[in-house]
Amino acid sequence: MKFSSILGVFGLSACSHQASPSSHLEIGNANKELMERIHARPELAILFVGNSYSFGVPKAFSKLAAAAGRPVRVGHSTFGGWTLKRHAGEESTLRKIREGHWDIVVLQEQSEIPAMPARKCAAQMFPPLRQLVTEARRYGAIPVLYQTWGRRDGDSRLPHDNFESMNRRLREGYHAAARHAGGLFVIPVGDVWEREIVAGRGGDLFMPDGSHPTQLGSDLNATVFYETLFSK
Repeated sequence: MKFSSILGVFGLSACSHQASPSSHLEIGNANKELMERIHARPELAILFVGNSYSFGVPKAFSKLAAAAGRPVRVGHSTFGGWTLKRHAGEESTLRKIREGHWDIVVLQEQSEIPAMPARKCAAQMFPPLRQLVTEARRYGAIPVLYQTWGRRDGDSRLPHDNFESMNRRLREGYHAAARHAGGLFVIPVGDVWEREIVAGRGGDLFMPDGSHPTQLGSDLNATVFYETLFSK
């Protein structure tokens, strides 16, 4: 079964995302670096670093790859509620990055931080991201960012917020972080969630808390990763 057919189950075409003209060069360079690594490896090794939004993604991604006959090795350092700052100060995470011989290290920030006002986002996200990017590159891996999705009803602390507004802020925050860290590739999971929700197919993606993904949501996340990495 072709994985374009899997995306068809979700009403999607093969993954792509729009970028502002000012970011085309950075995205092009990051894309080139990533694709060259993927094509050079008979078995791709990927480490996921994040929190509960990453739970289930490594396993589901491995299943997709195995079904397509693409050898992958995955690992994870994922703990509920953790930020990149906490990972950057956690020896077990750093040890996994240093000792795992990874091709790709996926970095996922806590679900609200990239959607904060630019100055707060920069203060909380950029320094630990730089540290983790430096560690990943030092040990031979390519760091990428996992762009997550807005909460179903937006940020409860903001009056009249909604999914679309929070998702837009997350997108902007992740792309700003990618530029700040030297031009990282961004896996556009949040963009695909937005497409599904706008099309009226997003009701089954959220758990009752309106934040975390259901199994269907996790499967969609893994499919975005698979198609983004292997469809080119």
